[in-house]
Amino acid sequence: MRETIDLPPESIESPAAWTGEEMARHPQNWLIELDAQDVAELELAATGFLAGSQDIGNLTKADFPLPRLDGHLAALREKLIVGIGFEVLRGLPVERYSAQMAATIFCGIGAHLGSARSQNAQGHILGHVRDIGADTKDATTRIYQTSERQTFHTDSADVVGLLCLRDAMQGGESLLVSTVTIYNAMRKRRPDLVRLLFDPIATDRRGEIPEGEKPYFEIPILNWHAGLLTGIYQRQYVDSAQRFPDAMRLSAAHVEALDLFDSLANDPKLNLSMRLRPGDMQFVYNHSLLHDRMGFRDWPDPDKRRHMLRLWLSIPFDRPLPECFRQRYGSIEIGDRGGIIVKGTRLNVPL
Repeated sequence: MRETIDLPPESIESPAAWTGEEMARHPQNWLIELDAQDVAELELAATGFLAGSQDIGNLTKADFPLPRLDGHLAALREKLIVGIGFEVLRGLPVERYSAQMAATIFCGIGAHLGSARSQNAQGHILGHVRDIGADTKDATTRIYQTSERQTFHTDSADVVGLLCLRDAMQGGESLLVSTVTIYNAMRKRRPDLVRLLFDPIATDRRGEIPEGEKPYFEIPILNWHAGLLTGIYQRQYVDSAQRFPDAMRLSAAHVEALDLFDSLANDPKLNLSMRLRPGDMQFVYNHSLLHDRMGFRDWPDPDKRRHMLRLWLSIPFDRPLPECFRQRYGSIEIGDRGGIIVKGTRLNVPL
């Protein structure tokens, strides 16, 4: 007999239960322009840090004083955890910065929000999101290393941040959608299918396997814990986990549920599309939102090609996570969880 699952309410009321149409009408709720004084403060903090240290990987909030911006960044953290779940800071003049300067400012802002986590087996706490010609058919390829459409997904940390250094010649728009809104729509339309997303479903680790763990983790896509709905999802990696003979088989009903989940995520009425400009910093809360990136066509000149810097952050005062998240996050201790750690991993910042 199939285990009975305690489902959330039929409709979850939350600031994170927004629609893309709503957010597009009110950009003032999520698009914040940095002014000249904000930029000057960030540059002063970065210059001061670099004068005494070249190791950005060890940068802390205390190393990066922001008396003017500190209050806004505290409010941003609150917006991520209990608010709409995202924000874009616009106006950083990255075209006049060295790679080291841009990385220091981005990591400094990240240090005010939380602690940086490793994004891969190499221990990189600052990721480079760009097309390196990786083959998506390779079971170890991460989709962000290509120019292809990513599909809606979460990353393995509380918050993901992106700093746009250069945008693509064509395409590459950023897409966001609320996991809570998808649940509400799916519960109303097909409550029989939404239940299946609370089953432990195998997701491929793509070759980055912590010591003693399986090559996949088994966490439900939707989790109802401590009165909150928490999502974790990457459809391509759910599908590719079926290559492991001991992984739970996806039934026809599971596939139908996943297809409906994807269809709702891709509904232009529900998701929000934005084009990140050079200097934009986008912060997204993985537990209540999914993010995506459209496929893109890049510039022929290698020096102009699309390039984003990425941070994964664990943030204080966050929501509790269910026990099953230990499989992916290692620890579920608030403020010290998430990232990808395998045997021999050493945290570092590749520039």
